Amino acid sequence: MNELKNRVAVVTGSSSGIGRATAQRLAQLGATVVLHGRSNPAGLGEALAGLEGEDRKHQTIQADVATPEGCRQLVDFAWQEFSGIDIWMNFAGADVLTGATKELSFDEKMALLWQTDVMGTIRLCRMVVERMRNQRSSDSVPAILNMGWDQSEQGMSGDAGEMFGPIKSAVMAYTRSLARSVAPSIRVNAVAPGWIQTSWGNEAPDYWQSRAQRESLRGRWGSPEDVAAAAAYLVSPAADFINGQVLAVNGGFRHEFDPAPAPDQNSSD
Repeated sequence: MNELKNRVAVVTGSSSGIGRATAQRLAQLGATVVLHGRSNPAGLGEALAGLEGEDRKHQTIQADVATPEGCRQLVDFAWQEFSGIDIWMNFAGADVLTGATKELSFDEKMALLWQTDVMGTIRLCRMVVERMRNQRSSDSVPAILNMGWDQSEQGMSGDAGEMFGPIKSAVMAYTRSLARSVAPSIRVNAVAPGWIQTSWGNEAPDYWQSRAQRESLRGRWGSPEDVAAAAAYLVSPAADFINGQVLAVNGGFRHEFDPAPAPDQNSSD
């Protein structure tokens, strides 16, 4: 359980969901973790309280990664607190399925997703790569991990597919290109979760509950902990020879043709 001992990791979007579960997993493996959120201080506090290792100085920061200023604030903070960052995970993403943003138009949702998920990831990666190249030497190659989506490469009908498909495809394409740009001194990969039971999944209607289980060869929803386990592996020394890859975490995707149209959960146009 000390696989990541003496490593420092930054996990964006770690006040809840997959990000929080991943931060907890990294701490269990010995890492010191910087938790990040945009506007959920209570969630950040709860996430911090759930981290293991009283001897490690875990940190929290709020910043809006949809803006250049927020990205710079986050990166500056991480390198001011620590002499170097070994692991950087871009897991922050705009929530357009729950809360007030659910009522936005399709165009407004796309703009928010683009600035947060795509431009936030790209800006942070470019800033982080510059710092990682110039930081102190380490026993391991630094690792960057981005957040994709398994059905970006399968295709999914409806507003959700038409939004998240192109957005996460952009992230995954950037991941593969960045890995080539920074090799061999930095590793870059992505995870592509399938049906993961986060806040939306907990309250999803029966149609989506059934579909999530039906489309996985494992016959169940995935959990944030499932993704966290895969993410922790990809940034660990054990994955040193894995680079430029997108790992689907979906229990095995079962593509089925369903003649019944999916109820539209997203559009407010």
